[in-house]
Amino acid sequence: MTVTAYEALAVDMLRRTETAIDTIAGLSVDTGITFKISDIVQRVEDELPADYPESSTGDYTRRDMLAEMARDLLSGEAYDE
Repeated sequence: MTVTAYEALAVDMLRRTETAIDTIAGLSVDTGITFKISDIVQRVEDELPADYPESSTGDYTRRDMLAEMARDLLSGEAYDE
């Protein structure tokens, strides 16, 4: 995969993570049930097409990357410049 393809993949995963956060956080507000980062990761994984690239490097899996993205988005760190 080229650098551009990895960048596009990262942008797509970030967008999917934002969408999952919006959905799960909305359900949490409506029901009062708390959620975990792993719930967001699972939601993203459930929505991925079957042929979606794994994008893992060594011991760092796609799930690890999604969890890090979710934490950064929820904390606001992803929006810091």
